[in-house]
Amino acid sequence: MSFSDLGLLPELMRAVADKGYDTPSPIQVQAIPAVLAGRDVLAGAQTGTGKTAGFVLPILQRLAADQGHGSSRAPRALVLTPTRELAAQVAQSARDYGKYMQLRTYQVFGGVSINPQITALRGGCDILVATPGRLLDLAQQRAADLSKIQVLVLDEADRMLDMGFIPDIRRIIKLLPQKRQNLLFSATYSDDIRALAERLLHNPLSVQVAARNAPIELVEQRAYRVQKEQKRHLLVHLIQEGQWRQVLIFTRTKHGANRLTQQLEGAGIQAAAIHGNKSQAARVKALDMFKRGQVTCLVATEVAARGLDIKELPQVVNYELPNVPEDYVHRIGRTGRAGANGEAISLVSSDESGLLRDIERVLRRSIPTLPTPVFKIVESAAPLARENRQPQGQGRHAGHGQHGGGARREGGSSERRDSRRAPTGARSNTGTRSFGQTRGRGR
Repeated sequence: MSFSDLGLLPELMRAVADKGYDTPSPIQVQAIPAVLAGRDVLAGAQTGTGKTAGFVLPILQRLAADQGHGSSRAPRALVLTPTRELAAQVAQSARDYGKYMQLRTYQVFGGVSINPQITALRGGCDILVATPGRLLDLAQQRAADLSKIQVLVLDEADRMLDMGFIPDIRRIIKLLPQKRQNLLFSATYSDDIRALAERLLHNPLSVQVAARNAPIELVEQRAYRVQKEQKRHLLVHLIQEGQWRQVLIFTRTKHGANRLTQQLEGAGIQAAAIHGNKSQAARVKALDMFKRGQVTCLVATEVAARGLDIKELPQVVNYELPNVPEDYVHRIGRTGRAGANGEAISLVSSDESGLLRDIERVLRRSIPTLPTPVFKIVESAAPLARENRQPQGQGRHAGHGQHGGGARREGGSSERRDSRRAPTGARSNTGTRSFGQTRGRGR
């Protein structure tokens, strides 16, 4: 099947061809005709399968065909997303696919000044892409008129649930016309999503192009067992030995992302961090540098698990496993996109064994654990933040990982670690523990 078989307008076909696509993905084959027909849709699709085009293309066509909206400048389609990055990505896709049409797209999200957004909305738009909190702020200031919305899209709806946006979404829905088309797209397809769909959607077409919570099949997954305090040294070894040029690394916390970025820089590896405490300008700059190859590593928190569209990203590393197992699917979905092969590597410490089991239960498969290679422990040349420093003289001996691998130290200085963040039951000074001795799950 080709895009022409889906009944798209010539202007949209031309824009699709400009992006180098000629064959629609399974989610596009099923979703586009349904949206064009005006049906509500509940779609579950793996990240990286063309989900965004699956709703953007038919929405553009429907808006272009509607001549009954008069001279109103109020938006006629609303796309809600959980993160700024995803909002920017969806809005850009709408502009790219609609570049040969007289339709306007605008995005609004927090982290930047609201005043330019108020001014822009006064000029009008056809498609509004928004995060829930900022949209409510604009609506309360009467800057966002939602009375003309014909199509509502909840993108990454499961993430909306995880981030506690459902009360905001309910408030937004009360501002919309009762008669409208509703589309709910999600990379995972949980029972909570089905419950939300039952309340929001009317006789929806249910589309699921992959097994529930299944990761991209083109992603090769593997794990290494390693002591928590040795993770960064193993990571440096993998980057240098593998000659990686572009790797997305996930940590659990903003503080951890900053610290790891500094440690990688100290090891001579160019890195940048992206998380919720960074300004929008800083996040955009870090992502741009990463895409351009100016930095090797982009260290991110969960905020970047959705909405980062990086072409042919070869490696994703779970430096720390996520507390929510479904988030693992979104993290590794940043690689293996658009038919390309990818590699997802997890560094698993003893206190994360329970998290790994949860992930494998969701995947319904085991993640292969490979022998931990022998790697050097080299002290960072860059000073760590003061709050992470330990007094001199609290060095430890490097232990060995499973399967005969492990670490060996170079240099004479003592390694510093943040013992305050050590998990319950973990040793905070010297020695090693076997991976069968974990007592907690790190939650």
